Amino acid sequence: MQAETKTTIDRTSGTNGVSISVLRFSGDISSTSKESVLGAWQSVGSNDPVLLDFSKVDYINSSGIALIIQMLMEADKTGQKVAAFGLTPHFQKVFTMVGISKYAGLFKDQESATASL
Repeated sequence: MQAETKTTIDRTSGTNGVSISVLRFSGDISSTSKESVLGAWQSVGSNDPVLLDFSKVDYINSSGIALIIQMLMEADKTGQKVAAFGLTPHFQKVFTMVGISKYAGLFKDQESATASL
């Protein structure tokens, strides 16, 4: 049974004092996650850098990866900086294989991801 995707948005500050939005995902990310994932993405400003927190995500299928790619393509169009953290080693490998790492840095934890922005 698939766990419902939940997304919360936090704010933090980068090392240079810039405001950073943190999208925290939990549950599974799949085609049924579109509203939760893209809805949260739409609510963050297109100028602020964004962290994507996958530390509480249990599973991501190909449809979920497509949603993440859609977010990152939108960010790339506007030059918005994005970094992701909290991925399992398996999903770090998958994200690299499908090219997500070209659009977002992949980091072990929030501190290293924040420092990259």
